Amino acid sequence: MREFLWGAILEAESIRMATYVNAVFEHGAFVPETPVDLPEGMPVVLTVSPRPGVEPPKITDPEERKRILRSVVESMLNSPLPENAPERFTRDELHERR
Repeated sequence: MREFLWGAILEAESIRMATYVNAVFEHGAFVPETPVDLPEGMPVVLTVSPRPGVEPPKITDPEERKRILRSVVESMLNSPLPENAPERFTRDELHERR
């Protein structure tokens, strides 16, 4: 009887091993960096932990933050994407080294 129950548990589709997926938080959603083998709409549980070595900036002065933001926006405005740029870049294109 034990073997039957154990075998039934191992074969059940609803029981899956945990999978670690690297993702980026964008526009209020977690976007996986690689394809995930799950059916659309499948509920999952996320445990969020920052990657080692990645820390948010420790700038607390509001004026310094404004200055940095202005600098970033200015840099973006001075280096616009070409008109023929694709609407979405692939992972390889985003990480292309020149």
